[in-house]
Amino acid sequence: MAQRQEFHFKPLNVGRWIIWGLFALVLFVAPRIWTSGLAQTMLTQMGIGVIACLAYNILLGQGGMLSFGHAVYSGVGAFLAIHALNMAGAGTLGIPVSLIPLVGGLAGLVVSALLGYVSTKKAGTPFAMITLGIGELVFALALMLPEFSGGEGGISSNRVIGKPVLGISFGPQIQVYYLAAVYCFICTAAMFALTRTPLGRMLNAVRDNPERVEFVGYDTHWVRFLAFMISGFFAGIAGGLGAINTEIVNGEVLHATRSGAYLLFTFLGGATFFFGPIIGAVLMVICGVLLSELTKAWLLYLGLIFLFMVMYAPGGFASLILMNLRVAAFGKLKQVWASYLALFGTALAALVGAATMIEMLYHRQLNEALGPELKFMGATLNSAGLDAWFGAGFLIVVGAALFELVRRQYVREWGEIQEDIEKEIKRREAL
Repeated sequence: MAQRQEFHFKPLNVGRWIIWGLFALVLFVAPRIWTSGLAQTMLTQMGIGVIACLAYNILLGQGGMLSFGHAVYSGVGAFLAIHALNMAGAGTLGIPVSLIPLVGGLAGLVVSALLGYVSTKKAGTPFAMITLGIGELVFALALMLPEFSGGEGGISSNRVIGKPVLGISFGPQIQVYYLAAVYCFICTAAMFALTRTPLGRMLNAVRDNPERVEFVGYDTHWVRFLAFMISGFFAGIAGGLGAINTEIVNGEVLHATRSGAYLLFTFLGGATFFFGPIIGAVLMVICGVLLSELTKAWLLYLGLIFLFMVMYAPGGFASLILMNLRVAAFGKLKQVWASYLALFGTALAALVGAATMIEMLYHRQLNEALGPELKFMGATLNSAGLDAWFGAGFLIVVGAALFELVRRQYVREWGEIQEDIEKEIKRREAL
């Protein structure tokens, strides 16, 4: 008698569908809420930054490969994309504007295949140094080839080519935003899917224990190399979208500063979590556009934030979110909200004191001709008077001291909460 074959279907992950649905909804309604030209430009840059930081995190977070030259692949993608855009505008290349980012992606893929094979032969510090050297080499080479890079002036283009299709000409900024949003959603979904494939799992294994991976018969070099090419492809797409958005590309897109920005904000967002780089990309645009307009010392503030995160939250903002979600799930968050308020208040006091001192110092160094007085946080400060310096120093000392006292109390409370959670987990498992 033939045995009946049964099929079992895996139940739908409703939570995951809800999260992706909310992500798509946010991408759709964001420009409807923030309607100004500046806001829509920033939202476009955020979408592009999400792709770039997630692509970089394929190396850093998932593969444990610290790259100092990943701007090479987004930059080359931007240059090839703007050349393709100019050719499409001249009628020598039959490609719509909506597919120009794929030209950048293919360029990033080809260049990462050429340079990545050598880079990924090594891991750890040698890999980081190789990527740093390649990044500087490509940046210098681009300036030596003005036919390709346009020299210091760069290459400009016009994204409005041909007749509009269904009213879409990509002239208005909101249309460029939705193009970036579509690519952002598709690329994010594709990179998340990569983490669930055998290659993604093996990449994590290579990150955690490469010796064991080689022992079971896998070539760690090829795993890193494949991941490197995939990362280069998505970075090139981000570069192509950036070329369409700004309509100009120069050597800055290849500079080590951009590679450093990918590293810095991916780490701040949380490199060990998939959604961490998304947070980092949003912070990258906010700091690069808004914070840089508010103060000339924005890089100093950014460095202090980075130092603070390394000391107290090395997992990035994503780790802070997930840890507190876990505590909230067990109903323990109400036990630490008072400590959170105290931490925020004391940290804010120390930050205001430090910011006051920094702004007065920058004013004396850069704007001395305007006189000793400056406006800061609605107050008029006299940078030549001792009272302003004493007040700033007092805030720093008192705020930092109180912060440390509150932090120690918070650490004790947090430890007790974690013990209670572990006991509750064991109790539930015993049922």
